[in-house]
Amino acid sequence: MLSLRTKLVLANMLSCLLGLLCGALVWFNLGDSALWLALIVMLLVCYFCSSWLTKRLSDSLQALEIGLLNFKDNDFSVSLHPYGEPQLDNLVHLYNQASAKLRSERQFIYQRELMLDKVIQNSPNVMLLIDDSQRVIYANSAARHLFNHGVNVEGMLMPELVEMLPDSLKNALNSEQEGLFAMTDNEAGAAGDNVTDGDVETWHISRGSFTQNNQQHHLILLKQLTKELNRQEVAVWKKVIRIISHELNNSVAPIASMVNSGKLLTQHLDNSKLQLIFDTIENRTSHLSQFISHYAQFAKLPLPQKALVDWARMTQQLTQQYSFKLLTPLPILDIKLDAVQLEQVLINLLKNAHESGADKDSVSLAFEEISHPVSGLLIRVDDLGSGMSSEVLSQALLPFYSTKQSGTGIGLPLCREIIEAHGGRMSMQNRPEGGLSVKVWLPYQTS
Repeated sequence: MLSLRTKLVLANMLSCLLGLLCGALVWFNLGDSALWLALIVMLLVCYFCSSWLTKRLSDSLQALEIGLLNFKDNDFSVSLHPYGEPQLDNLVHLYNQASAKLRSERQFIYQRELMLDKVIQNSPNVMLLIDDSQRVIYANSAARHLFNHGVNVEGMLMPELVEMLPDSLKNALNSEQEGLFAMTDNEAGAAGDNVTDGDVETWHISRGSFTQNNQQHHLILLKQLTKELNRQEVAVWKKVIRIISHELNNSVAPIASMVNSGKLLTQHLDNSKLQLIFDTIENRTSHLSQFISHYAQFAKLPLPQKALVDWARMTQQLTQQYSFKLLTPLPILDIKLDAVQLEQVLINLLKNAHESGADKDSVSLAFEEISHPVSGLLIRVDDLGSGMSSEVLSQALLPFYSTKQSGTGIGLPLCREIIEAHGGRMSMQNRPEGGLSVKVWLPYQTS
């Protein structure tokens, strides 16, 4: 069987031969005066013969070209028919296989995109995608309900959208940092659909960026952490802690008493090994008692006993525990709080700041009086330490979570319990210049 290339060569040779014969006939019949006419006839015969002999090849290549242009336009519905030429039919077969494969892949991708979009749209997490010009190009259902009462926000500019939001959410979006922030149900209702009873909700904001179609895109994720560990779960944990603390105390107290009695009974023996045994038991029981008391403090947090706070005295007592720089004057307006509980909060926050790896001189404390939308006091503890990763930030306020080897995981949850018992809220976020900033907001209560 002749190859396509051989057939083309033979077709060209045949066309040239036919054209030469026709030209020679014209020349012989009309003489030298018709030489130019003979050449023209020869060229025309060659052209038409070549066109006729290569018509199948031209049609097949044109069809292949149209099919590839359809590929370029993401249209994979065209299939080619065979032409009876083995080499051309091989190309047609490969094209049809590629077309069927691309159709199958596109259907798979389409189904996967539908499934992914369904998951994203039904996710409780708020997802917002913006481009470099700060224009919203994608928002899931949760984002539409939180930001614009369920109305589509795609195409809106981010600064325009942010202006419509409550201050706590606005500040979190404008900060361009990852971290935790608090928002009341009323604020969430003002931004979204529902207005409830004003409970404080803790949210985590995270950010990411990626390049698509040579354009930079920025992804903002908002996750409500309050639902992860609701009040019923916390109450169950507190009950478990109280039971365990009670049982352990029932065992530790007699042991400590017996150790003291044993030391008194054997002090005349002057036995160093026996003394070491009693000291070791006493130290371990004391450590266990302190360990239990830390958890019991979280489980048995009393209601705040509110009174006017002496800020000068409180800050003076704090400096005896941990050093810090006071960046602002002390609050002037009277505010009723439980000074003991608030001092415990500030001690925990200052302790964490000192243990963050920051220079002790970089730890600072600041007060700010806020009048809008609700009058209150903002207390800020900043450091220049290593900050927190997004994963740690999202779990930092959950009970029993700790990144420290000897940590109990109740310091920050205890702070949150105290602040929320005062009707306030607590937020945490990494600082642009490095380190962590913890903000505590407390409402003014003068009666």
